Amino acid sequence: MSLPDPVPLYGPEYKRDPYPLYARMREAGPIHRVLFPSGVTAWLVTGHAAAQQTLADPRLGKNHARGNDRWRERASIMPEPQHSQLQVHLLHQDPPKHTAMRRLVTDAFAPRRVEELRPRFQEMAEALVDAMTDAPARTTAYAGVVGTVEAPVDAAPAGTGTTGGGTVDLVRCFAARFPFQVLAEVIGLPPHLAARFRREWGKVVAPVGPTDPGRPAYEALLRELQGYIAEVVADRREHPGDGLLSRLVTARDTGELTAEELDSMIFQLLVAGQEPVTNQITTALVALLRHPDALARLRDEPELMPAAVEELMRLDGAFELTTWRFLAEDAELHGTRVPAGDSVIVSLCAANRDPGRFPDPDTLDLDRAQGPHLAFGHGIHFCPGAALARIELQVALATLITRLPGLRLAVPDEELSWIPAVLGRGTAELPVAFDRPACPYSRGTTA
Repeated sequence: MSLPDPVPLYGPEYKRDPYPLYARMREAGPIHRVLFPSGVTAWLVTGHAAAQQTLADPRLGKNHARGNDRWRERASIMPEPQHSQLQVHLLHQDPPKHTAMRRLVTDAFAPRRVEELRPRFQEMAEALVDAMTDAPARTTAYAGVVGTVEAPVDAAPAGTGTTGGGTVDLVRCFAARFPFQVLAEVIGLPPHLAARFRREWGKVVAPVGPTDPGRPAYEALLRELQGYIAEVVADRREHPGDGLLSRLVTARDTGELTAEELDSMIFQLLVAGQEPVTNQITTALVALLRHPDALARLRDEPELMPAAVEELMRLDGAFELTTWRFLAEDAELHGTRVPAGDSVIVSLCAANRDPGRFPDPDTLDLDRAQGPHLAFGHGIHFCPGAALARIELQVALATLITRLPGLRLAVPDEELSWIPAVLGRGTAELPVAFDRPACPYSRGTTA
């Protein structure tokens, strides 16, 4: 069956399982014109070799100023003034500015430093599981606050929907909470500010076009988040510490960063620094719950966890697509003429299931001789928090599968709700059952 031009990349079936479409696209060629729900068209690169080449191609820049008028007409980017004030972070910079800004954050996420924090991360994970498995009246909806642990809301009987066990939404009770708590510890976000962060602020990265009826609510979230960032800056300036946030504020005060660059970097840390890990926990757990033999093996052989995390990220990564890249002038890209200023995007998920790079790529293989997957990108924009994310995933998965015996889906697989994000992949909820009392899973309750 021939592919449409452009190929639509949206809809519940696509978000539930995009891999058959990606396979067709890879077979047809390395680059295709695609259509996003906002009406934006882009060029999507799918194969592993082509993806690596594209991510390292010096002709492609990330700065939004490179986008042409056609892109600007439809791109669901932030309105002013937020676009100018929150969108000049690392993901939208090119060298030499990118090099200088990245240097400010690398020490905080250095592998040795985050490895030293592993025991602290383990304590956080254990506390969240304790909250799930405590007395029947205990619940973990937490009133929408991400940064704190105890704020009971509904108190329905534990064990709902199972025989002698518990049913819980692992997104609400764990996956949406653990990454933020870890991030706050790593970047030096004080508890009183962490407790006030609202997870729904992360929705500001979702595409909401100028004519979308949800645009006013979207802009309200932007203003709230911008106000929160201003409070973080003021607090760290008044009470400086040795954490990353304090160092970034100092960099602004010494002229290394502009005010807009400082706010943008904090925005990137708070949103991009934790939501993808939340989503990766869900995609990894779904894969393991679909393969109970692999889950049981990991429980029995915990030394396999580091390699298993790499395989799980390859199989179904939270960074489904990269952000925009642009050519400064018309040029050939993988045999196709791409106009200057058109957006070029790489499908990391499609690249990671390329059979030319990974034999039997749709199979979860804990013994796979792991080559370099692209779940964290490639080139100068390789995720600076990759080492931290790996440790978070290892701790999260090991804790959950060890502490929750009999872990299994509490709803049919086809009823899982996949987030509609354009670039990301994960489940909005993950209702599971296990063989001990826990907080109730309540469909429709927001975290």
